[in-house]
Amino acid sequence: MRTVLFLLLATAVFAADAPLLKDDFLLPEFAGRRALRGDWKFAEGSATCTQDDALYKKNKDHGPILFYDLAYTDAVIHFGVKPDAANKMVVFTANSAEGHVFRLVFSQAGMGVRAFPPEEKEHKSISLGNETAVKLRADEWTKVSVELRGTKATVKVGEFTKTYEHASIARAKTNLSVGFSYGTVSVTELVVNK
Repeated sequence: MRTVLFLLLATAVFAADAPLLKDDFLLPEFAGRRALRGDWKFAEGSATCTQDDALYKKNKDHGPILFYDLAYTDAVIHFGVKPDAANKMVVFTANSAEGHVFRLVFSQAGMGVRAFPPEEKEHKSISLGNETAVKLRADEWTKVSVELRGTKATVKVGEFTKTYEHASIARAKTNLSVGFSYGTVSVTELVVNK
């Protein structure tokens, strides 16, 4: 009986520590992943896509994107990203059933941090910060971590760490995404922990 109880407890502890999602990008198909608006290639542990300008226009100036359907409220999301020199923007977004909740926008000007108040009728975002020193380097991997906990978002990009706060961040989420505009971008090691 003690052995059975120990095994049940050990299983429960392991399950509690297991990631909500882990995409190692070894296979082109992954449950819950939607690779859209481009010809995504999956090889050697990364997903890579080059923007197709005709698709960009067809999708109302929205570039390639990796969507992950996942119900969560608080979570830590980790991924690596590598843009090329032609890339103009990489975007991480956490979404609720009603729309965007939280967003990081990496551009040549730096990193913008945005929240989306649910009471905003036109779904406009508000700025939580503009970090001009935080930029993705062309042809180099950068590790990004976003911890969403209650009303706070702690963002780590390379050596940079900062916490932002807004009430809208505490909303329940239904998916997350990494997308981009222009050039070629690779994404690797996407993990979501409780």
